[in-house]
Amino acid sequence: MNGALTRYRVIAWIVGVMLLLLTLVAMPMKYFGDNNLGVVIIAPVHGWLYVVYLAAVGDLARRVQWPVTRILLVALAGTVPFLSFVMERRTVAWIQGNDRQPSFTEA
Repeated sequence: MNGALTRYRVIAWIVGVMLLLLTLVAMPMKYFGDNNLGVVIIAPVHGWLYVVYLAAVGDLARRVQWPVTRILLVALAGTVPFLSFVMERRTVAWIQGNDRQPSFTEA
């Protein structure tokens, strides 16, 4: 299970960074700079990485037997900027059996 959690954590960060690049760099370049190169490159990469993210969520959920609502919540976190980072921390807390909300100062 530790391997599945590690894979999930890594892909959650990668997907989160790619989504931030898409929304904070590529989209403004497209609409304000009339240059869609960033969207053409980053959007498909984020899309495929999101599929890998969904596979990692599915694998982790199967191993820890999450309810469907939790699976959907974690799966959708990869589509909202910054939420994948928050949900990654929350998921670690759920897996470690610590249901309280972790603070960002904890390692």
